[in-house]
Amino acid sequence: MKICLVTAFPPSARQLNEYAFYLAGELQGNPDISLTILADELADYEFATDESGESLNGPKHAELPGFDVVRCWKFNSLATPVRLLSAIHKLKPDVVWFNLVFSSFGTPEFPLAAFAGLSTPALTRALGYYTHITLHHIVEHVDFTSAGVRQVKLFRLASEVATRVLLKANSVSVLLSGYRRTLVEKYSARNVLLGTHGTFAPQPSAPDFTKRGNPEHRILAIGHWGTYKRLETLMDAFPAVLKKVPDAKLIVAGANHHTKPRYWESIRESLCPGSGVEFRGYIPEEAIPELFRTSTVVIMPYDSATGSSGPAHQACEYGVPIVCADIADFRDMAADEDMAIDFYKVGDAMDLANKLVSILQSPERQRQMAEHNFSAALHMTMSSVVRNYLRWFELKRCKKAIGPLPIFAGWRTFWRRNVSAPPDASSAGVTSRSDLLAKEETKNSAEGLESAGQ
Repeated sequence: MKICLVTAFPPSARQLNEYAFYLAGELQGNPDISLTILADELADYEFATDESGESLNGPKHAELPGFDVVRCWKFNSLATPVRLLSAIHKLKPDVVWFNLVFSSFGTPEFPLAAFAGLSTPALTRALGYYTHITLHHIVEHVDFTSAGVRQVKLFRLASEVATRVLLKANSVSVLLSGYRRTLVEKYSARNVLLGTHGTFAPQPSAPDFTKRGNPEHRILAIGHWGTYKRLETLMDAFPAVLKKVPDAKLIVAGANHHTKPRYWESIRESLCPGSGVEFRGYIPEEAIPELFRTSTVVIMPYDSATGSSGPAHQACEYGVPIVCADIADFRDMAADEDMAIDFYKVGDAMDLANKLVSILQSPERQRQMAEHNFSAALHMTMSSVVRNYLRWFELKRCKKAIGPLPIFAGWRTFWRRNVSAPPDASSAGVTSRSDLLAKEETKNSAEGLESAGQ
């Protein structure tokens, strides 16, 4: 099967580049898959800075070995659909798979470029290619006000139009059950599947408790900071944590959101010396495992949600307890994927401090939550997630190869089974190939990507 994966891809620092790396790694390891990554052009990412404040300069980095990468589209460019469709036409894949959020192709300051990029899946399908989208968030579950979006009503209306355009793809998978309900109920969508975010490593790492609380209890906050993911509440809470757990240390890692350059640097500058907070900046992928393995707890200090959380799945992957803002999307995530999460009231610094202290002061609670999350990770590895996608794509390819049934096929089947067939034909289990495929598709529509990681 020949697949084109349209996504931001390392060494790009754009959203979802890390997720795409692990997704592509699983596809690349499958001998039955020919993978080409249609990625964004590299740039100087001023929003992604290391602990010294130096920005990540994409063009200075070599392409990752082992991947066939074609950098054929540009962020904030109106030419993105034309360039992507040209590349797809040359490659002629069996499946074009888009890995998207609504800001994948442009910022709110460039709405036409963003919309043009989001229209590409519909145009790809119109050209006759099977098109699938993994959509990491939907606008109905996003708090635009907390993200600093102006003209919220207009922006929401435009986003709803973009959603309808995205739903013109052959199929769309979302990663939270609430997202699927919204798309089905509001947009009457019939091509939406429920998938699983998945952990990143091929095999989760069992927690090593000798690395935690040795010599300090590390609290890890990691993400793209400045919009929905903010640090003010955590900074207010941490002094109260230090009073009760003097050996606690807060590690803040990750880049700024691309619309909020120098956000985390401004937080660092506002702190007094000896605050017990260490800012790591952008973390290369090879440093991620040790960062999580040595953390006692992962904190998600968000004001609102933008989909299923990557840091939460990484916490499960390394068996780390989670403390998270009490947001409906994260409640759904915890329930859907059986995660051990302690929730605090959004924006309440004292509630956050109390939740952190209760875990840090209880080795038994740490172990219980860590083992629970590690167990959850075993059921949602990236290999099982990708395997379910490929099963769905293969089913669709078989259906296309058979072609549509003749207009009177249903009547012929009815006549054969109920009139001309011997009395015991149905009990003998005689089924046509078309019927078998129809039954298999029905089964996969119900289970399909809903069973990802199960």
